[in-house]
Amino acid sequence: MDNFDVSVIVPVYNGEEYIGATLDSIINQDFKNFELIVIDDGSTDNSLEIIKDKLSKSTIEYKIIHQENSGVSAARNCGISNARGEYLVFVDADDYVTGNHLSELYNGETDFSMVQFIKKDGENLSKPHHFSAEFISCDDFIKKELNMEMPFNFWQLMYKASLINDNDVRFNPSLTYGEDIDFALRALSYGNTVAVSNEATYYYIQNPNSAINTSAFKRFEIVEIFENLAEFYKKQGRDDLARLIITSRIPKAIFGNMNYFFYNDYDFNEVIAKMKELDLLTKLSKYEGDGKFKSKIRLFLLSPKIYYKTWKKLKNSID
Repeated sequence: MDNFDVSVIVPVYNGEEYIGATLDSIINQDFKNFELIVIDDGSTDNSLEIIKDKLSKSTIEYKIIHQENSGVSAARNCGISNARGEYLVFVDADDYVTGNHLSELYNGETDFSMVQFIKKDGENLSKPHHFSAEFISCDDFIKKELNMEMPFNFWQLMYKASLINDNDVRFNPSLTYGEDIDFALRALSYGNTVAVSNEATYYYIQNPNSAINTSAFKRFEIVEIFENLAEFYKKQGRDDLARLIITSRIPKAIFGNMNYFFYNDYDFNEVIAKMKELDLLTKLSKYEGDGKFKSKIRLFLLSPKIYYKTWKKLKNSID
């Protein structure tokens, strides 16, 4: 078969612990006209053997691509280049989806569609987000993300392949953190409408060994990613989106990642030194949003040490 409604792209690197369950969840979809593209990114464990065994016993259309280790972005880009589906869906190798994941996403009409997700951390499950509307414009979707008014991850979306390819939207292989949101927000800028399902069909597994959790201060790289995205929007004539990034998204990202480091017991002086090195204190001061969050920023900028000590006391009283 040469024509598929959907191409499911799964990048894998040393995922032997999870990849079997991930593939099972995709193989057992109630949606039939799809292909599965698995990119083995130079795994050194038994991932490739598990992939071959699982898929050889299945009845779905699939393609296995083996490449030298080049990173998850290069692997996803390889999947995009080899996809034959009208729409693209991404699933990470340590996550899984419910049997109706593709049927909830596919409508064959809108540029994008979205389902909800559940974060699984051990035995703890998060509550999925709920939308009141069945459709949202791509413009409003971007604005909601930039204002951090909704939880969102790039793998919640189904992407129209022609929109991705005609505009040469790809993952940036030079990024080790934030490459996914960068891809999604660039892709969304070319679309019109996102169809919304409130079904939670994607299970995100909180993995302590993931790149996000082991990248230390690389979390602050998200600031440069959003600065580049602001320039991208300016070139599109979307100064309003560029301004939202500078006055809302970047300050919130700085503050959120700073508190992540504090919560995980990073040395205060090292965190502040890194923030000064990257001029993040100045960028944090550009926030123009609601008063409560703005007050927190002002208190922090007035005396980072006092803020930290107060925050630490409150955290310890809650723990």
